[in-house]
Amino acid sequence: MTRYCAFFASINVGGNRLTMADLRYAFEREEFENVETVVASGNVLFDFDERPTDGLEELFAHMMLDRFDMDTFAAVRNAAQVRAAVEDNPFTGVGLDHNVHTLFLERDAEQARFDKLVADHADRGPEKIAIGPRCLYIDYVDGVGQSRLSNAFIERRLGCRGTARNVRSLARIAAKMA
Repeated sequence: MTRYCAFFASINVGGNRLTMADLRYAFEREEFENVETVVASGNVLFDFDERPTDGLEELFAHMMLDRFDMDTFAAVRNAAQVRAAVEDNPFTGVGLDHNVHTLFLERDAEQARFDKLVADHADRGPEKIAIGPRCLYIDYVDGVGQSRLSNAFIERRLGCRGTARNVRSLARIAAKMA
């Protein structure tokens, strides 16, 4: 069995309210093992046979729509990928942990679209952005709440969805997955 984490987008923000007990129960009904939630923002740890994560992401999107009437995205990563989201982030240890994020994407960002994102954001704020495997690394220098670099801004330019977690949360999740 492989340990995974599903990072759900838009859980308990806006109108998408869901208890973590209900989310855990939905995973257990789908026969995932050792299901555990971390924080109330849609981080679900679980064990399952090793497989490509894109199939799990599709399953979870369908499950959320069917069971909870939520059209959301889940980025699924194994333990090594979660550790890499912290360790490979070039802003980890440079920026403040609560401002440094990894934005998990549903697929690799195309270089041309990433370049457009960086160019379009150049005069909008002090944030730093780097590209990674199926993710972006972002230092929200002055904080996420003050930033004009929103998920919607990023998603429109990249043409794919994503969900972000700060490196402090990711380190905590990685420790639980170990």
